[in-house]
Amino acid sequence: MAKSKIAFVCNDCGADYGKWQGQCTECSAWNTVTEIRLGPAATARGRRSAREGYAGSRAEIRVLKDIDLVQVPRFGSGFAELDRVLGGGLVPGSAILIGGHPGAGKSTLLLQALCHLAVGGAALYVTGEESPQQVAMRADRLGLPVDKLQLMAETEVDAIISAAEEKRPRVLVVDSIQVMHSEGITSAPGSVSQVRDCAAQLTRYAKQSGVVLILVGHVTKDGSLAGPKVLEHMIDCSILLEGDQDSRFRTLRSSKNRFGAVNELGVFAMTDRGMREVKNPSAIFLDRAEDPAPGTTVMVVWEGTRPLLVEIQALVDDSSLGNPRRVAVGFEQNRLAMLLAVLHRHGGIMVGDQDVFANVVGGVRVTETSADLALLVAVVSSLKNRVLARDLVVFGEVGLSGEIRPVPSGQERLGEAAKHGFRRAIVPRANMPKQPIDGLDVVGVGRLADVLQALF
Repeated sequence: MAKSKIAFVCNDCGADYGKWQGQCTECSAWNTVTEIRLGPAATARGRRSAREGYAGSRAEIRVLKDIDLVQVPRFGSGFAELDRVLGGGLVPGSAILIGGHPGAGKSTLLLQALCHLAVGGAALYVTGEESPQQVAMRADRLGLPVDKLQLMAETEVDAIISAAEEKRPRVLVVDSIQVMHSEGITSAPGSVSQVRDCAAQLTRYAKQSGVVLILVGHVTKDGSLAGPKVLEHMIDCSILLEGDQDSRFRTLRSSKNRFGAVNELGVFAMTDRGMREVKNPSAIFLDRAEDPAPGTTVMVVWEGTRPLLVEIQALVDDSSLGNPRRVAVGFEQNRLAMLLAVLHRHGGIMVGDQDVFANVVGGVRVTETSADLALLVAVVSSLKNRVLARDLVVFGEVGLSGEIRPVPSGQERLGEAAKHGFRRAIVPRANMPKQPIDGLDVVGVGRLADVLQALF
């Protein structure tokens, strides 16, 4: 009888080694190499038969220009915000990975979507972490239509694929991929080899049958998806459901999407009736205090295909430490330090002996550079203890030489600000609108010094 093979695999990147070592040479991570046991190695006859089988079913080679350009069919999930993040809806044969912290609402969101999708076509929900009674209790509490949804409690991949081939669902949800296991792999569920093999089998079935596969994935303590990195390469779309435990709002953001943009943002609210869509996210992120305070300003970020108004807060205070603190929540901390250096060099304002704290209200994570100017304006407002007008909106990128650089979709950003009642805007000179916007006074600036002179 053939012996099982022992391999050592990195839990972060999936690199294989012949023996254990403390550091992975591929990703430079420490203490991530673990021992796994693989199934018996294939015999020479089995390998030869496999090669002969592959040679007999070789795919046809075609010229790229001869391939028909057919529009990819899509169908809605029942949530417009989820469809927006997915690029317009669910694509048959696609594999989607959704992750998030425990309690973020992954299972609730998918259960709501599948209950509504089952009314128009077959849908199968496979739960490996909960019993059918627990899922039924949640659906009853949320008041969902439960007449058509098919439910299965299973953790063995072959049994799931067999059931899916029999029921022929349009959408298959597996909750979660970390508890699934394959009989051909002897390691424990959740290990690198099990997650990799189970995901490969399910993805292969989805591509061959045209079923929409949705995998629920766990996250590590730093917020990244658990399991081997190859898991994110296998699937077509990777989305993350984020939100603080003390907040009722959840944001859905994609980090990979083969069928749409990767910077789309969906906003949901967790209620006693499940996840509810937030049609106008700017309204919730602009729930400002009645009494204006120094260090706050409003900017317009561009998320995917729509503008979003968010409030930026900054606090500058005397530091009791030899090395003043720089804390950024929702921003990149290195960019905050860079902007403070630009403020000193080209604005004549030094905060080197001050603690600087910056925050984006509502838990939004800003990744684009259009927040540069608004962040510096909020810092100066807090330092000088000057209250900015409530109807002022600011956006623009700040260069290292102190110039204010334009940002994409400036006209649409200004239109969103005017729609929410803002009356004055400070923007890069290149983003000045060609036609006046009713009720909005737009001021174009070219240097950081011009902004500080106009406001302070």
